[in-house]
Amino acid sequence: MNDRIWTAGLVVIGDEILSGRTQDRNVAQLASWLNVQGIRLAEVRVVSDRTDAIVEAVNALRTRNDYCFTTGGIGPTHDDITVDAVAAALGVPVVVHPEARAMLERHYETRGGLTEARLRMARVPEGAGLIPNRMSGAPGIRIDNLFILAGVPHITAGMLDALTGSLEGGRPVLARTLGCWVPESEIADILRAVERDHSGEGADAVSIGSYPFFREGKVGANFVVRATDQARLDACADDLAARVAATGRTIVEGGI
Repeated sequence: MNDRIWTAGLVVIGDEILSGRTQDRNVAQLASWLNVQGIRLAEVRVVSDRTDAIVEAVNALRTRNDYCFTTGGIGPTHDDITVDAVAAALGVPVVVHPEARAMLERHYETRGGLTEARLRMARVPEGAGLIPNRMSGAPGIRIDNLFILAGVPHITAGMLDALTGSLEGGRPVLARTLGCWVPESEIADILRAVERDHSGEGADAVSIGSYPFFREGKVGANFVVRATDQARLDACADDLAARVAATGRTIVEGGI
């Protein structure tokens, strides 16, 4: 394990996401999975099914981060252009991966056979490896620091499961949530002071996120304390709870 902060970017690809017809669930899913691997999701871009948009986003995020993931656009239809776009971003041709072709032949043997459209799902940027997909036969793709995943959330989850433990990362991010029936503006100074008093650098940094809500006719907020060290996490969360309690308010461990 390494004490430096490892980061990843995500490119969410699909006109259906941008139009609102489909709600993305992969951002939260990938962020949670990355945290366990000791990698932080640093940025996300949602782009349309246009080659130039995908190329620009992939090149920007793979350059700025240790890893870059994409979701969507690797199916059998004409508008599934992610493989072609990633190949263009890397400056390599697209080839049919023999192992991917064999996987698809086995999967579709009793499902009508491997058609020309289905064979599209065996295409990869030259030099790429495969990410197993137990759900639908069509594999994900990995090349350099890029990971090309399906857009369907339960298939994405299976691909992430196959990648578990294979990426180098740092210490997993830990979190504690505290809830309170209070407008966050009334304790903003406390939040700022606690975070300052427990600040660290790099992987030792402690952060506090404030998430207000309106429920049961009342205003409240949940405060999420994050750190990579359990002792630092607990010291910060306990200090925050004590300072808020000193104002006469009740803190709820685990959030409201």
